[in-house]
Parts: sequence; structure tokens; C-alpha cells
Amino acid sequence: MAKKASAKKKAPDKKARLNDDIGEENRLTMWRLQLEVRHVEQRLHDLFFQNLIKGTSHLAIGQEAISAGFGAAMRPDDYTFCTYRGHAHTLVRGTSMTGMIGELMGKECGMLKGKGGSMHLTDVEKGAMGSYAIIGAHLPIAAGAAWQAQYNNTGQIAACFFGDGTTNIGAFHEALNFAVIWNLPVVYVCENNLYMEYTPISEVTAVEHPAADRACAYGLPSIIVDGNDADAVFRVATTAFEKARSGGGPSLIEAKTYRHSGHSRADPATYRPDGELEEWMKKDPIPMYRQRLLDFGVKEDVVSDIEEAVLKAVDEATEEAKASPPPPLESAYEDVWADGGASWRN
Repeated sequence: MAKKASAKKKAPDKKARLNDDIGEENRLTMWRLQLEVRHVEQRLHDLFFQNLIKGTSHLAIGQEAISAGFGAAMRPDDYTFCTYRGHAHTLVRGTSMTGMIGELMGKECGMLKGKGGSMHLTDVEKGAMGSYAIIGAHLPIAAGAAWQAQYNNTGQIAACFFGDGTTNIGAFHEALNFAVIWNLPVVYVCENNLYMEYTPISEVTAVEHPAADRACAYGLPSIIVDGNDADAVFRVATTAFEKARSGGGPSLIEAKTYRHSGHSRADPATYRPDGELEEWMKKDPIPMYRQRLLDFGVKEDVVSDIEEAVLKAVDEATEEAKASPPPPLESAYEDVWADGGASWRN
């Protein structure tokens, strides 16, 4: 009797194997999140120059892959702590676009009814536990949130984002020390965009990698990730979160990235050397990730539909925020104390 021909399984190609650990659903989520962050921040920039937003703002255009990668890896009940450059990290937690745009416009529809503005965005229901304008102030607070999660055995983690300049602040070292001592479920993420305000971090720091090279001082591994690659960020975030939830303690991650604009709206960034911006623009996370989706076989219309949906959502949120009235004057006396009132308590 003739032998049956053995069916040979076709080996998946290299791209398919690379896609297995993340999956199309997660990739499309990160594509949407990166687009939301990019287009909301660009809209905020435009509204400033229309004189519809007052004060200053610190944009993270060029750094979207970090917030998207970590945001996609988090549970809804996890905690996010970020800096004054925190639009991105707040938005990826699912907070309202209208609420964010309205907040910067000082409108009643704002997530804090216009009281927080650009540098103090907070949406506790979404786990966005505040943007902090004081450098390093939120690192110990994130440790505290992680401590309560550990104490109550909730399985939650605290993800804390900060800039490279924070690594030279005392709170950075104090928070890391106690996080390790208490084995806290907190993940500290340094967004190293090369500049601490207007000064290159390399000019004022004794080590090449301001966060990663200091991790060993606290018994932590040195972790550096390409902060312009959402897939790489997602993988690192997933590993750190699993470690924290399983009782493995904190992580310190340094994400290398670059902001396309200056420190704030008023900064033309003339201190940057010639050609530096142009080189980093070649690593823009948005076009890079769009091409990756196509390379992995995602249909062009699927990619484009998400782009169109995000742009439509940003337009609608902008119009809703514009139509919202300013908050009533009496609201200035609300939310002053924890009980919601303004009366002095003895």
C-alpha cells in the first residue's frame, strides 16, 4: 500500500512571526492612540495661535509611541502619573477629547472646568492621576499609589512618566529607593528627549543614559527602549507590568525619543544643532508605524479609516469645546477643599 504523503506545514514568514506576540488588534489600538495624541496636540497648537487658548503648553509631538505603547498595555484600573507634558498620557487613558480641549480653553466642558489647564490634567475615573508641574513631585506620589495597591492586593500598577531632567532631582532617587525596598508595583518611565528644558541632558549628567545607567544603584536592571517604536514600547511595558503585578517589584525604563518642537509654545528651540531635528524627523513614529501596519498585511482602507475617524473626532471635539460656555464665577469657590466647599476648616 502506498504511503500517504505527509502534509508539510508551511512555515510562517518572518513578518508573521514578529506579529504574533502583539497581534493586529493591539497594533490598531496603538495606531489609533498615536493618531489621537498627534492630532489633538496639533489642534491645541492651532488654537493657541487663534488666541483661543491662553497661557503656555508643552507638547509631546514626536513622542506619541511612548504613551500609546504603555497606554495599550495598561488595565483600565491602573494609575498614570505624568508631567506638565502630559496631554498624551492623559488622552490614552480614554479621557474625553472635548474635555481636554475644553480644559485648555477654560470652558465649562473641560475635564476640570477650566481650573487645571494644560499642566494639571486629571481624570481619576480613567486612572489619570494628574499632571505635575513641579519636576519630580509625582514620583513619590506614584509610589504611594502603588503601595496602596500592594496593601489592598488589587493587582493594580502605577505607571509614572517623567523627563530626563528629573533624573537629577532628589525625588527621583528617593522614590526609586523606597520602591525597591518595599517591592512596589510601580513602573518608572524616563522619556529621554535629550533636553531638560533648553539644556542638553548630556551636558549636566555624569552618565550617558540618565535613567538606565543609574538603575543598578537600586538593584534594578538597565532597560533602554526605542521610544519612537510603539511595538518595542508595548513589549517592554507588558513585561514590566507583568513583573509588577506578580510581586516582582518596580522597573525603571528609559525611552529614547525626541520632541519636534521646543520646550513650550514660546520656545523656538534655536539651541538645537543644525540637522538634529531633520535626522529625528526621519524617525517620526507616525509614518513609521503606518508603514509597519501595511507591511504586516493590514489593508490600506483599514489604516486610512482610522485616520479619518480620528480627524473627525478631533474636529467634533473642537467644535463642542468652542460652543461650551465659560464656567460660572461661583465655580471658583467649588472643589477648593476635599469636601467640595470653600469654607475654612479649623
